[in-house]
Amino acid sequence: MTVELESICVGPLEVNCYIVGCTEHKICAVIDPGDSSTRILKIVEEKGWKIKLIINTHGHADHSGASAKVKLASGAPIFIHKGDAEMLTHEAMSDMAAYLGIAPSPPADELLEDGQELALCEHLTFKVLHTPGHSPGGVCLLFGNNLITGDTLFRMTVGRTDLPGGSFAALKDSIMNKIFPLPPETVIYPGHGDSSTVGNEKSYNPFLYGGFK
Repeated sequence: MTVELESICVGPLEVNCYIVGCTEHKICAVIDPGDSSTRILKIVEEKGWKIKLIINTHGHADHSGASAKVKLASGAPIFIHKGDAEMLTHEAMSDMAAYLGIAPSPPADELLEDGQELALCEHLTFKVLHTPGHSPGGVCLLFGNNLITGDTLFRMTVGRTDLPGGSFAALKDSIMNKIFPLPPETVIYPGHGDSSTVGNEKSYNPFLYGGFK
């Protein structure tokens, strides 16, 4: 298998951090390193991989608390959508990081845009889907028939929209027009909780009845 995905649950809010690698070139991307940099780096080292990309699906501190240490250890650039770039280093996120006992993130090195294709190698390219609603710059990352959804869509629920910059209308639009048109067999890897599929969420997610279908 050329592309391999590892998931570890990190931090007090139990964020799913994903390590997606190319087994041929021994390189990987670390997505949402919310905490536990030692565990993340140990997995990468055990596989003999080199971290090339650090990607945040959005700017909340629980998804970026290990970014500083992972960047320091690897030299990899940090990516985030331009809509959440300022959030990474905002005072409110620093306060949230301190409350959670994690480190604040350094600024992003590169800004993502909707539709952008971020290539790790010839075998692995992430297509950026801008999915605002949970936050203004939230993104999902599509590769093959896999979709990392951050805090946009979870198994049998959706991301909260009551935080600053959140919008239920925007979240609804993101799910309906960016996620649900994907093939039903597309596997969803959310920012918290268990994986699912587009087809399962489109048919059975109780939060999506009464307006989403």
